Amino acid sequence: MKFSLQTMPAVIASMAFVLLAAGCASTTDGGAVGAERKQLLLVSSAELEQAAAQGYAQLQAEASKKGALNADAALTQRVRAIARRIEPLTGVFRKDAPAWKWEVNVISSDELNAFCMPGGKIAFYSGLIKQLALSDDEIAIVMGHEISHALREHSREQVSQAVAAQTTIGVGAALLGLGESSTNIAGTIYQALGATKFSRVHEAEADRIGLELTARAGYDPRAGVTLWQKMIKANSGSRPPAFLSTHPAEAERIEQIQSLLPTVLPLYEATRKR
Repeated sequence: MKFSLQTMPAVIASMAFVLLAAGCASTTDGGAVGAERKQLLLVSSAELEQAAAQGYAQLQAEASKKGALNADAALTQRVRAIARRIEPLTGVFRKDAPAWKWEVNVISSDELNAFCMPGGKIAFYSGLIKQLALSDDEIAIVMGHEISHALREHSREQVSQAVAAQTTIGVGAALLGLGESSTNIAGTIYQALGATKFSRVHEAEADRIGLELTARAGYDPRAGVTLWQKMIKANSGSRPPAFLSTHPAEAERIEQIQSLLPTVLPLYEATRKR
């Protein structure tokens, strides 16, 4: 079948629509906070988790070489204890998540940062905790937020968007007779995973789900307000912390947390009574 240059945009658009429609799904239940949304998921969880495991292992190796991996035993124990309380509660949103191969490590660094890779690979930088003097409740807020990115598979969603764009370009090149596309899907996955910067939608979802996880684990969700007040103060300098570099305005987060407190505080109080 041959296509003219005039009809090519419509053909490519149609194929892109089919591709997008085929990959739409939702990765989690909504929970009490109602975090539900259809997502573009064109790559498998297994592919992303494999890429994340490799990246995480490399991070550990580099930190170990510098003597920065879990160098502070007390801080490492503290962070891991918080994670142990939160991890089982992830089943509220995803039944498979409690069985993930969770890993929690603390890296000695002045960087104000933390993350959770696909599949439950968590890293906290000591600077975030020490420089902001975070309480256990505030650490739990950060951890719940980062775990929520993994639960909702935001990295998988962004990688899928990159794959969809590359695939559409490849289809167009093939239809135009330009020969084999240079697109390498595996390469796209690795590149996109490394370049992931979550959108405001992703950040808002992670805030909502994370707040519920925190409350269900018995950590005070009101700590979200004090956390972001500390973040605002830390962000008052000329260079924002890495943890904030792609996040929405802190004032907006505080407003959202306050609006969700009537929903999540009863969960916290019920846990505390047990």
